[in-house]
Amino acid sequence: MKLKGKKHESSENNDGSKGMTLMLALVALISAFGASFQYGYNVSVINSPAPFMQEFYNQTYYHRNGEYMSSEFQTLLWSLTVSMFPLGGLFGSLMVWPLVNNCGRKGTLLINNIFSIVAAVLMGTSEIAKTFEVIILSRVIMGIYAGLASNVVPMFLGELSPKNLRGAIGVVPQLFITVGILSAQILGLNSILGNAAGWPILLGLTGIPSLLQVLLLPFFPESPRYLLIQKGNEEQARQALQRLRGCDDVYDEIEEMRREDESEKKEGQFSVLSLFTFRGLRWQLISIIVMMMGQQLSGINAVFYYADRIFQSAGVDTNSVQYVTVSIGAINVVMTLLAVFIVESLGRRILLLAGFGLCCLSCAVLTLALNLQNTVTWMSYISIVCVIVYIIGHAIGASPIPSVLITEMFLQSSRPAAFMVGGSVHWLSNFTVGLLFLYMEAGLGPYSFLIFCAICLATIIYIFIVVPETKNKTFMEINRIMAKRNKVEIQEDKDELKDFHTAPGGQAGKTVSSSSEL
Repeated sequence: MKLKGKKHESSENNDGSKGMTLMLALVALISAFGASFQYGYNVSVINSPAPFMQEFYNQTYYHRNGEYMSSEFQTLLWSLTVSMFPLGGLFGSLMVWPLVNNCGRKGTLLINNIFSIVAAVLMGTSEIAKTFEVIILSRVIMGIYAGLASNVVPMFLGELSPKNLRGAIGVVPQLFITVGILSAQILGLNSILGNAAGWPILLGLTGIPSLLQVLLLPFFPESPRYLLIQKGNEEQARQALQRLRGCDDVYDEIEEMRREDESEKKEGQFSVLSLFTFRGLRWQLISIIVMMMGQQLSGINAVFYYADRIFQSAGVDTNSVQYVTVSIGAINVVMTLLAVFIVESLGRRILLLAGFGLCCLSCAVLTLALNLQNTVTWMSYISIVCVIVYIIGHAIGASPIPSVLITEMFLQSSRPAAFMVGGSVHWLSNFTVGLLFLYMEAGLGPYSFLIFCAICLATIIYIFIVVPETKNKTFMEINRIMAKRNKVEIQEDKDELKDFHTAPGGQAGKTVSSSSEL
């Protein structure tokens, strides 16, 4: 034990922190590029070529039926093309819990590539096959892929990372989502692939990152926590951890995993149903639901929807708007990259509060500016500033941090179910905004942003009261912090058990199954 202690002291800093290694950096890069990148790419890829794709829909219909489709039917088909992606994302989120528990984190990512490659081939050959139905089907398949990727990658990287780098590495998936959005915007320019000849190639390119991940990811380790806690293979976990940390001394981290394993053996693996009924995790569950709803219902899609007309009202030429959109995408990437570097110094909580705060303020001022821009000329420029500030706020807090906190606020037994819940809320909220915003915009106009302002404010208040700071803490330390907030509910359970024991005819044997919730 003395030898281990000396080795331990030489391989770690005084606070027990670990440094970035080449192995950890590469697995984060390959995981995020092969999965998160494609999520962002497919969010944005059909925006620029939309007129050419709609014309393909119409011409295909004409060749089949001898007449062009009605404008109502064409609108319906395009609405399905757009909305099937988030709906598929919801289906993908529902697959997270069974897949990551049975196939592992790395195994699930490898299996998930099947969806992406199949969808890429179908979309890339849709024009040659003269079928628009395949594009709609492929959007569902890509949605399933994105639903799995958006949950499994943060979980995988969070479990691979040392506690002092967990926040920074946890933001990397969101960084690659923004890079994917920007890449789709650049490639979708009319002068590149966003034209009548190039759109099938633009859609088919999404398969390339998946092919790279299939070829490279098998050479990298599985999550050590999955190997030790769920598979019970300490030797494989130790070897994986040694490769990731670049040193032989991983004693402290293995011990921390053992303690987590011991503390959770009574509960076993949580299903989604048991997660909802377990009072000891009540505030963690409420927190991820609130943050995921706040993330998607705070108006990010609406701001992008309004952006083109806001810039046009400020005098930007219609033909130049696509370049302005690319500029917004670039700002999104830069600010998310900034979050990677500041999340460990400032912490998760302050970035959430600052991010939602900027979004809240931007929505309030944007409502005023949009209402006055026809009478006060310079208000159109205030609108542009509001859009940029909103994007910055979302990029540093609302977009990347909630997934980091899902990883950190739950232990190994409940984390897959928590990601399944958080992912389902994320995609359902995304789908809801896409479905309802056009009606909100038609009925309320610029006042729609007051609703988003209120949602941001409510989320800020909740985070300020409930969500703790988690930076540089182990999963067990964070769990103990949340246990203090859950103590009221746990005490209620104890009181109920006490009453049952003292009641006439009470049987102690019937309380055994409930004792694990204490």
